Amino acid sequence: MISFVISIVCLVLGYFIYGAVVDKIFGPDNRKTPAIGHPDGVDYVALPTWKVFMIQFLNIAGTGPIFGAIMGMLYGPAAYLWIVLGCIFGGAVHDYLTGMLSLRHDGAGYPELVGKYLGKPARGVMVFFTIYLMIMVGAVFVASPALIMSKIWGGKTMWIIIIFVYYLVATLLPIDKVIGRVYPLFAFSLLFMAAALMVVLFVKHPALPELWHMGDMSSWNTGGKAVGAKMFGVESMLNTKPLFPCLFITVACGAISGFHATQSPLMARCMKSERLGRPIFYGAMITEGFVALIWATISSYFFYYGGWRDIVPAEMIADFNNAYATKGQTVIQYFDAPKVVKLVCDNWLGVVGSILALLGVVAAPVSSGDTALRSARLIIAETFHVDQKSILSRLTIAVPLFAATTALLLWQLADNDGFNIIWNYFGWSNQTLAAFGLWTVTVYLVQKRKLYIITLLPAVFMTVVCTTFFLVSPSSMALPMSLTPWISAAATVIAFAWFFTWKTRYDRKHPSLSQE
Repeated sequence: MISFVISIVCLVLGYFIYGAVVDKIFGPDNRKTPAIGHPDGVDYVALPTWKVFMIQFLNIAGTGPIFGAIMGMLYGPAAYLWIVLGCIFGGAVHDYLTGMLSLRHDGAGYPELVGKYLGKPARGVMVFFTIYLMIMVGAVFVASPALIMSKIWGGKTMWIIIIFVYYLVATLLPIDKVIGRVYPLFAFSLLFMAAALMVVLFVKHPALPELWHMGDMSSWNTGGKAVGAKMFGVESMLNTKPLFPCLFITVACGAISGFHATQSPLMARCMKSERLGRPIFYGAMITEGFVALIWATISSYFFYYGGWRDIVPAEMIADFNNAYATKGQTVIQYFDAPKVVKLVCDNWLGVVGSILALLGVVAAPVSSGDTALRSARLIIAETFHVDQKSILSRLTIAVPLFAATTALLLWQLADNDGFNIIWNYFGWSNQTLAAFGLWTVTVYLVQKRKLYIITLLPAVFMTVVCTTFFLVSPSSMALPMSLTPWISAAATVIAFAWFFTWKTRYDRKHPSLSQE
């Protein structure tokens, strides 16, 4: 597990070295934060720093760094590189600067920031785009937890109603009443689970695929050799979902995610000082990177070391063999991310593991859903200038918002195939949001005459990834994959050309140094 250890060390160094560089470039100072300047007792509430960090971590994490990392590691050790480099130079920079920009603009929501720096048309697109994504997150993260809980007690409909009631309460009440009290506990549980699993990994110390094995599947495809390449399924997956650009869409929350920019303003409204930005925004993303690394390594153990044969019950093996014989389900299709989480936690951590696994696959997505809808409420209120101090004004937005979420949920339950088609775009939409966020902070850095290269390069990269994925993905335009290099090269040239053309015009109109 040398690559795993090196990756952990790199994340630590990334926070202390590159995080400090980014923090110095932005330049936090002692000005009053929105929570101190005008608290409203609902959304603008100064919270203890440790609570803000824990809530920020859970807001941006949920099940993202778990499920995404498990699926991303199917691409082999290249996932280590993306998690580490994407997290340090992309995700953490994105989260820090969008969070700090919100802090500087009175806790402004993501669409408002995009509109201010990329123009009103971009703002209009982002308002619609972001609210749609928030509603989707709220709907998606109801069905799966309800299904899991119904297998323990009660019915699926009952649990859907319970989760929706919780959503409504968490969305309407002041942030310190529910989210401020419950989220730190959920965040601690996720971190404890990850730490415990890391200890077990080091105890087992399996010989896993390393970075220097990239490109040579025969040297690390132990799981495939055990059951046969066709039954294993990785090679057939790579034929339809190539490493570039699909890896960079699959692993989102563990490396970079546009969803984070919609959540950071929630905590920007609760911070006591700008100088806490690095540990809260940059630090939470690095912490999420740790979780993603641990689950990526577990995935490598489960699939490529053949660990699934040691921890999967005999009856499940028989069920898998039947599924392969009758439906053609491969190993990586049958053992999806939620199954991997449950099997590993049950086997490695016992009863405690079962509880933590339940928390991870139930509480974490539910927590993502409620903050998504809270963000949607605030974005709508900000767009239409609706004050949110009174419960009535919050209800006027929450009721139609929840009606739309309910409609999407009912459609999902009635037509799973139709919803799966939309879900294929969710990862792309998430990373497209990240690209917009990076372009927004790049324009800000240019206007303030700061070192914009730290966001320009990841902005161009994410633009290329999203453009290429949209054009070659079988679920969208489905152009021939042989065009991938040409599409990527063209997108790179266009992105740089657009930026430097805009910057040249901006410099001509604003020859003097701008002052903040």
